[in-house]
Amino acid sequence: MTGEFLKLSHGAGGTLMDEVIKKMVIPAFSQRRALDGVGIDELDDGSSLKLDGHEIVTSMDGHTVSPIFFPGGDIGRLSISGTTNDLAMMGAKPIAILDSIMVEEGFSFADLARITKSMEEAAGEVNVAIIGGDFKVMPKKSLDQIVIATCGIGLTKKGAIILDSGTKPGDKVIVTGSIGDHGIALLAAREQFRLDMDLQSDVAPIWETVQAALVEGGVTAMKDPTRGGLASALNDIATKSAASIWLDQDQVPVKESVRSASEMLGLDPYEITCEGRAVICVSEKVAEETLDAIRGTRYGREATISGEVKAEHPGYVLLKTKVGGTRVVEKPIGEPIPRVC
Repeated sequence: MTGEFLKLSHGAGGTLMDEVIKKMVIPAFSQRRALDGVGIDELDDGSSLKLDGHEIVTSMDGHTVSPIFFPGGDIGRLSISGTTNDLAMMGAKPIAILDSIMVEEGFSFADLARITKSMEEAAGEVNVAIIGGDFKVMPKKSLDQIVIATCGIGLTKKGAIILDSGTKPGDKVIVTGSIGDHGIALLAAREQFRLDMDLQSDVAPIWETVQAALVEGGVTAMKDPTRGGLASALNDIATKSAASIWLDQDQVPVKESVRSASEMLGLDPYEITCEGRAVICVSEKVAEETLDAIRGTRYGREATISGEVKAEHPGYVLLKTKVGGTRVVEKPIGEPIPRVC
């Protein structure tokens, strides 16, 4: 990679970002684990520290979405949802958030108030305290309006962490709601497409949905399909678990508006960012009970059992199509819609 320059695609959640992280970022640090917890090498949704019978889970994310206000949400709601959802994906109850807000000189007080109000409302949905942070103003034109970085703290029992690598053959794959909503809604707003359809982001903090899924005790892996969408999330799980995931196209929830817009724009809904969904692998024995529990929550009503885990072709994600064929669902090179989170 010597002599090359970073592009937007290198931070878009696909194979190019994986290459940067694995070849340049991780090797730069010698100490990558603390208190026998999950460290950077696992490349999971967060990291952890084992302490006195509990496991403290941490996750951090930077939010550079454009536009900062979009149908269904804004950068404030996105920042809280994204980080608390990462904690939830590891089976940890979100407890607290720290934030760093950086704005461009000339940013309006009214917009800042609107954004912090959204942060408070999203945090309230999962009873998370915003306990500290930082605020800075950058010179005009040195920043595009506003960037928010959030660090989340969650808690679970020692040894109860759920990792991407935990699924096994026989498990069922639950998708908690329709895919692609966030990315398509945001792209339409950014480019001001005149589409005669209702497009709304799915951005939401989904701890309630995850908590319901955990009750039956059969969850083996979880991932929120953010950058790179469902395709990226499932490929991560399949690769780390050394198993294959087989999807049924008829059972993967995609809104007609998202499907139509994707076809018009030449995009694949499986690669488009979601911000209020989860992929949950669960033991076949409790799959139906877990699905019912998820459907009983505010953000899980559209959940479906969308596929299953198998031993053959480990590391692959395969899709059984409507016409009876099978195709490989590859991890995208990068997010097809930049600056969606």
